[in-house]
Amino acid sequence: MTQTPQFQTGADVRRAARQGELTGQTSGLAAGFVQANLAILPRDLAEEFQQFCRLNSQACPLLDVTQPGSAAPETIAPTADLRTDLPRYRVWRDGELIDEPTDITDYWREDLVSFLIGCSFTFEAALLNAGIPVRHIEQGVNVPMYRTNIDCVPNGSFHGPLVVSMRPLKPADAIAAVQITSKYPTVHGAPIHLGLPDKIGITDILQPDYGDAVEVRDDELPVFWACGVTPQSVIMAAKPPLAITHSPGCMFLTDIRDVDLATA
Repeated sequence: MTQTPQFQTGADVRRAARQGELTGQTSGLAAGFVQANLAILPRDLAEEFQQFCRLNSQACPLLDVTQPGSAAPETIAPTADLRTDLPRYRVWRDGELIDEPTDITDYWREDLVSFLIGCSFTFEAALLNAGIPVRHIEQGVNVPMYRTNIDCVPNGSFHGPLVVSMRPLKPADAIAAVQITSKYPTVHGAPIHLGLPDKIGITDILQPDYGDAVEVRDDELPVFWACGVTPQSVIMAAKPPLAITHSPGCMFLTDIRDVDLATA
């Protein structure tokens, strides 16, 4: 994957986001560095949400959980600041989206706990290295994401539909992609569905709920992976008094390498 000089590492991407130079999606940036979804909740809901993630580990594989009030994910990027180092955020009150800022310092509270959740952008470098095309990178757009008719395992107030990301692939590439991505369980692992989008509640593949539509050619199958935007559909259903997430596609870049997450 070709890298622009300013985005060689996860720290480069974080720096650009912090300085306001990067406000869009991060697919294809700093190839080889793990990307993460973000969900931030008040401390009194943190244990309940953490158990929800454990029960739905394919959609919400936890990479790190911060201490209350800490904006530094000590395990995956100890020098980062989660208040400033993502390109764009979403702020939710009672399940309603109220803001999409590029900095959440004004919303920060000392009782907030941050959850860093594995992202499928991480394994895209492995797909590209294997010669498997990634359409949204080719087209320079955000990955298409869809709410499904598959319910997450509920826990307490947290419940809602699974969200999936989609990449169109030729059948032979789809088989290879299953084999490659299954080695990355901490960033969603193998696909959950291939072809027949209506079977998982997707009525129009060209109308994603999040991200951008991409071309699906006649000789390709839509291939669906569990997606770390799932917590946003859950937040809409659970209606916590305050929640902060990444804006879909605008991920947190870590300091850890994708090869370090791959299983044998």
